[in-house]
Amino acid sequence: MIDWPALKRLNDPLNAFVEWDEKAASGPGPLSGRTVGVKTNIAVAGLKWTAGLGAYRDRVATRDAETVAALRNAGAAIIGTLNMEEAALGAVTRNPHYGWTRNPHSPGYTPGGSSGGSAAAVAAGLCDLALGSDTMGSIRIPASYCGIYGFKPANDRVSQDGLELAEPAFDCVGPLARSLDLLDTASRILSRFGDGETGEILLLSNLGGVDVSPEVLKVYQRAVDALGAGGELMLDWPLSRIRYAGFIRVAAYLSSSLDDQLVSPGLRKLLSYGPRRTAADRDEDLKILEATGAAIGDALGKGAMLLMPTAPQAAFADAVDPPANQSDFTCLANIAGVSAISIPAGLDEAGLPIGAQLLAAGGREAGLFAAADRLDQALHAYRPPSHFLQGEPA
Repeated sequence: MIDWPALKRLNDPLNAFVEWDEKAASGPGPLSGRTVGVKTNIAVAGLKWTAGLGAYRDRVATRDAETVAALRNAGAAIIGTLNMEEAALGAVTRNPHYGWTRNPHSPGYTPGGSSGGSAAAVAAGLCDLALGSDTMGSIRIPASYCGIYGFKPANDRVSQDGLELAEPAFDCVGPLARSLDLLDTASRILSRFGDGETGEILLLSNLGGVDVSPEVLKVYQRAVDALGAGGELMLDWPLSRIRYAGFIRVAAYLSSSLDDQLVSPGLRKLLSYGPRRTAADRDEDLKILEATGAAIGDALGKGAMLLMPTAPQAAFADAVDPPANQSDFTCLANIAGVSAISIPAGLDEAGLPIGAQLLAAGGREAGLFAAADRLDQALHAYRPPSHFLQGEPA
């Protein structure tokens, strides 16, 4: 039985869930007895499908997205919908319409985004699994900040049905969980899961020029030591420039699909970057995205994996302006269309989680999860948030 009063009480300081389905029930299947929350840009029949937008406050989904239906058919109880960044553009989950979501490890800190409600709910034990969406790191960044596991499938291996899109070329639905085993189970249900093997570990040359915090560097080095490395991948542009080209693509798509009079001033400002690019700028952005995607695809095509930090920093205080480089590492998987998984890799001096991620080509999901399991066993870094004792691994 679900203790709804207790769930709501635990949710209050976090603002992770924005709507509940108190009729939710589990059924038979591999996820029987498991509870699931769903990011509110993914359709859940009978619940509001807002995508974090105030203009969609009263829009109700008439059917489940294919990914939600897959989990429901596997026995999961879909218990409600989760807060997110407005239109999924951003990585802090400070939603102007539905409130800010807090990090269970330190409620004065961001959970990341745009799937911040998904990560916070799972980390705090409010649900066993959550669905998020990942456009340039929106599953993996909050997974890292909240100290849990998150998987972004290869772009062509998971359905976009019922997903309010931020950029169709990048968007992927994926799961977040408190254990790698449960993440594996959910990922196989949600997406086409290839049994290809993986091998050599590649590192990004000079970490792509990203300004990485010293504590993240220490954790990353432990991950490298645990898995070893067989070579380096050098990209033709700094990751900051690659990420910016990806951001512009997302902003351009959203500016063409949203009425800017129906969004917040903050989102309106972000959307303005897309249309203001000149034709020459757009040509250069496209060249950068295509060449970067091809380089990563070539590097991973024969079974290699790429090991990187998930984010350049741990979670930061709500009073801090978001750093521009949050998605410098995570954007690469979306641009290249490959699979990526983030796992807890360590803690900073304040006890806030730090993540590491592995990337592999689509079709090699079994090998990717096996490598993630080796790294997880070596680092043994998952820690539940002390404020929420329900956060033990499922």
